[in-house]
This record gives sequence, C-alpha cells and structure tokens, in this order.
Amino acid sequence: MASDTFNLRTPGPTPLPDPVLEALTSPMINHRGPEFKTLLDDTTAKMKQVFMTQQDVFILTASGTGALESSIVNTLSPGDKVIACSAGSFGDRYVEIAKTYGAEVIEIRCEWGDPISPSLIEQSIKDNPDVKAVIITHNETSTGVTHDLEGICKAVKSNSDALILVDAVSSLGSIPLPVDGWGCDVVSTGSQKSFMIPPGLAFISFSERAWAAYEKAQMPKSYFDLGAAKKSLEQGQTPWTPNISLFYALDVALDMMLEEGMENVFIRQSSVAEYTRKSMKELGFKLLATDENRASDTVTAVHIPEELDSSRFMREMKDTEKIVLAGGQGKLSGKIFRVGHLGSVVQEDIEEVVDAMKRVLPELGYSNA
Repeated sequence: MASDTFNLRTPGPTPLPDPVLEALTSPMINHRGPEFKTLLDDTTAKMKQVFMTQQDVFILTASGTGALESSIVNTLSPGDKVIACSAGSFGDRYVEIAKTYGAEVIEIRCEWGDPISPSLIEQSIKDNPDVKAVIITHNETSTGVTHDLEGICKAVKSNSDALILVDAVSSLGSIPLPVDGWGCDVVSTGSQKSFMIPPGLAFISFSERAWAAYEKAQMPKSYFDLGAAKKSLEQGQTPWTPNISLFYALDVALDMMLEEGMENVFIRQSSVAEYTRKSMKELGFKLLATDENRASDTVTAVHIPEELDSSRFMREMKDTEKIVLAGGQGKLSGKIFRVGHLGSVVQEDIEEVVDAMKRVLPELGYSNA
C-alpha cells in the first residue's frame, strides 16, 4: 500500500506537503550551471533566516548524522578534550562520533527521560578547564525531552572559551533556537524532520570561532570538509554532487515555513504537542519525560504498561488504523512508543491518532482507555 495512505506519526521522516511533492518532480539541471547557483544561493539565504544567524550555513548532501560528523572533524583534533552530554540514543551517537575521531571525551550521562541540567556542565567545565568543546543534543528524539540549551550555552560561556556544538536534528525549525542569540558555534540538523522534505540533506551553521578552530583542527576530513564547502559556495556550487531534487523541495519548504512565520510555526508546534501530551495522559498513559516543562514539542514518548503488548499495539495501529507510530530505541525498545508531531502537522493529525487508539486499545485488553 502506498505510504501516503498512512498517517505517518514518526519523528522523521515526516509527511511531505503537496507543494513539496510537486517540487520533487522538477526537471534536472546542471549542478555547475547558473540555474543551480540561483537555487543554492536562495536556499542558503532562507536557511540563515530559519537558523537565526548571520554566520555561514552550508547545505550538505547527507543525513543529519553527516552534519554531526562534520561538526566534529572541522573543529577538533585527536586528543582534544570534549565534554559530551547525553540522555538518550542520539546523544550517545554524538558521543561515539567524537570518540571515533580520537577526541578525549568526558561524558555526562543522565537517565533517559531526564533533562540535562546546565549545572552539570558548569561543574564539568570547572573540573576540566582545558576543554575545547561541549557537545549537546538539543532535543532528544529517543526520549521526547528538550534540554535547556540556552542555559547550557550560558554555563559554557560563563566558565570557558569552549566551542558549543549542537545536535539540533529534531528541533531546529520547530523549537526556538536562535543560533546567534544563544552563541552556538556549530549547529547541525537534517531535512526529513522540521523541513518537511525527504531524507538526504543536512544543514550546518559555522561561527567565526568555529572557523578559528578549523584552522587548527587536525581530524581527517574530505567529503565533510567545510573549507571546501565554503570555497565552492562562493562560486555558487557545492564541492561534491548535490541532490538537486531535494534542493528544489527545500526551496519550496523554506518558502512555506517563512510565509507562515517562524514564530507562528513554533506556536503551532507547541499547541499540537500540548494536545498530544494531554491526550496521552487522558488515555491513562504516562509520559517518559520526567519534567513535563522540558517535554519536546516535536515528539512525545509514552510508557507502554506491562499489560499492553507493544508489538501488537504498534502492528494494529498500522495495519488496522493506517497510523504509523515510532517504537523505542536502544534500552527503551518495547518499553515506549513515540508520537511524532513536527513538520506540517496540525491538531487534526493527532486527533486521528487518539481516535484510533480508543478503538484499538480495548481490543488489546487495555482497560484504562
């Protein structure tokens, strides 16, 4: 059955609006010609508005993880001391990337579902005054928790000259993240979340402080060398072959976001998220986020009670109700389900989920529904 017959409620990929689908069928052009230069220049300028930055922004043909790798290899050298904060699967991924390239990683690990406190980072910086960077996942997709990035940035800047490297794959474009306003040095995100287009593009901002670090960075890099990206962008090109079709889609999606207005996007996302959390609790479920004030506006993670067969529940929601939810990752596999509500989502999309759950849960013997 075609995927567009499903209500896709994963936290990425997200459903594609009709204008985006149409843009994907645009004719192919020469990626070294003037037409692509115009497309690249336009999308880069619009992307800066979404990032809320005057610094450099690059569009990479890669997944969001490619941008995360780029953030590490372009700013650090093997042996550099890095404070890495993790409270979920994607925070762990960022840690592993840094370790793979030889960084000396000081890990701060919090319970999955808990927010990361800025005070933990502040103390770690005081214990490690020679730290070169702090890496943090802004919105942890695996747990449905948004960490206090603004407070973390203040803690870092008040106590060190360390770079601030941010995984914003599931937050930027849906949750406020003023890159310049908070002083983030490198911020990475991907196309299939807030930006409403298929997977395959990654976006990364790079500050002047990051460029200073780039001049000294010794980690190996080739495809993700942002120096090459910067030189090519000055010529209206990318250093390697870009995914032209996704650029067409991105151009349209950015127009949609900016026409709605980013503040209005944030308000809509917050409203839908609040409705989702409220509805899940009314159905008798418990949220994974231990502090609801830090619960994510892009994905809600929900505990699965012991009396409910998680695999059967997910299967029935998909096969019978045509609603695709996300399961738990890593140590949360089989213990939670996740409802994605980012991108072009509206409350009616979540109402369909709730109505379907009210039909499915009694059939599975769940008495609280």
